[in-house]
Amino acid sequence: MSASTVAPGRAGPSARPRPRVGPGAWLAFGLILAFLLLFLIVPVGTVIYTAFVNETGSLTVGHFANFFGQLVFRESFFNSLGVALASTFFASVIAVPLAYLTVRFEFRGALLIQTLGVLPLIMPPFVGAVALQLIFGRSGSVNLLLDDWLGFTIPIMDGLVGVTFVESIHYFPFILLNLVAAMRNIDGAMEESALNLGARGWRLFRRVIFPLAMPGYLAGAALVFVKVFDDLGTPLVMGVTNMLAPQAYLRITSVGVDDPLGYVISVIMIAFSILALWLAARVMKGRDYATLQKGGGALHKRRLTAWEAVLAYGWIALVLLVVLAPHAGILLMSFAQVWSFSVLPDSYTLAHYATVFSDASGMIGNTLLYCLLAAGLDVVIGTAIAYLILRTRLPARQWLDWLASAALAIPGLVLAIGYLRLFRGMHVPFSDQLVIHSWVLIMLAYAVRRLPYALRSCMAALQQVHVSLEEAAQSLGASRLSTIRRVVVPLMAGGILAGFVTSFITAAVELSATLLLVSSESQAPMSLGIYLYMQSIAGRGPGAALGVLAVLVVGLGTYFSHRFVERSRVTTSASTKA
Repeated sequence: MSASTVAPGRAGPSARPRPRVGPGAWLAFGLILAFLLLFLIVPVGTVIYTAFVNETGSLTVGHFANFFGQLVFRESFFNSLGVALASTFFASVIAVPLAYLTVRFEFRGALLIQTLGVLPLIMPPFVGAVALQLIFGRSGSVNLLLDDWLGFTIPIMDGLVGVTFVESIHYFPFILLNLVAAMRNIDGAMEESALNLGARGWRLFRRVIFPLAMPGYLAGAALVFVKVFDDLGTPLVMGVTNMLAPQAYLRITSVGVDDPLGYVISVIMIAFSILALWLAARVMKGRDYATLQKGGGALHKRRLTAWEAVLAYGWIALVLLVVLAPHAGILLMSFAQVWSFSVLPDSYTLAHYATVFSDASGMIGNTLLYCLLAAGLDVVIGTAIAYLILRTRLPARQWLDWLASAALAIPGLVLAIGYLRLFRGMHVPFSDQLVIHSWVLIMLAYAVRRLPYALRSCMAALQQVHVSLEEAAQSLGASRLSTIRRVVVPLMAGGILAGFVTSFITAAVELSATLLLVSSESQAPMSLGIYLYMQSIAGRGPGAALGVLAVLVVGLGTYFSHRFVERSRVTTSASTKA
């Protein structure tokens, strides 16, 4: 019998009666619902509505007929779909062997390899695109060496192929992270049983390991598809405009916010994002992936033979060289005075960093301001939603979770278009400033887009806090609010911080919404500064320096958050034992 089995006649933790709904819970519910309606549901609904009405306000599908009737839009649609599918496939080719080798075999440096494999996520993909052009482009380091040694080059960074290459390298960690977690939870006894029955190698992986890890793989693959399908910065930096996101951006910025085709593209992007997430859930529906116990305790890692070890280490070395190439490229570019038609920079300088600190210090400050406020708002709302769902009997409380999680399927570009449409002409209260020109709208877009990440962390953290601890505090005279403040929140600290950091680091590299919502140079964050610098050859050095600073901010934030989480776990464990 497992440790979590409940004896007959005894109520488990989930069977405890939940507290009655008080006025505070209703107030929190109303405020959160109003926030989600005003800054998520209504703007997105406005975008969808505008795509289906004509100039007189009558419903029509003529805009969609106009869209599919033009060659450039049909081409953009199929290009985006093809790049998203191809990127998901190649991201799987990178992530699946990496996860399988490091989890299921005795592998020296497995934790370091998995950590290095996640590093692409802390760099904006459009920054990595510039660095990869210097390394894998037609006149990049790799092709110069291939031409000198073997007499041929590989046009891997051209057009849609280049976009697919960049997106695959940047987003494969989504599959890696989910797949590693899923494989670790597989009962090792099931693999041993398959081995005893003669299953080996590819057959063992195909018939036992991968099917049991399918939920983790599909979750990661769906995220990769959605992220690639909605990405705006990478195609723009690489000069590829015949894709949906660049076309939507160009229509809104050139034709205007009243252009219906921009809204049609937005609706198509929303529909395919929701479709990808729905299909991932649908494939798993009705199938049982559960095992009798977690894999960590029963997992027996197998040893590699000599030849297997050579092949495995060779594959991993090749993968890491490719996926870490953007980081090496952007670092070299930030110090390069001249880097053209050469394997490495011809000379080095610190002038780019001096330029950044003198000209772009405001961008760094703006990034910290927007992302700190957005992440703080996310964890406050996430903690409140988690508490309302798990600790109250509030009717329709589950709707808060569904509405907040819907932001995961909404591209930043679409949300920004919705804001421009909904708030145009409105003024900030007690001010002459237009709402669409306020930096607060940028921060709110960041917060709404990252809310699902913080919510999931807060939900997981509260699920690990036993309700009896709150009951004990209240039996000693603590009020509900005091119990939440002094017992629940401190015990959730690790999960809250994880949600805060996830929201912060992903908001710091947001470009899609930023491009449309920033109305003046004084409002520009680092992501927009990097993009603007990268538009010219002369500005790529300062842009690379700013990119390095962005990576350092994200990396240090991630590192210190992990340290804090581990320390809080140790402290909580010690206090529990005491």
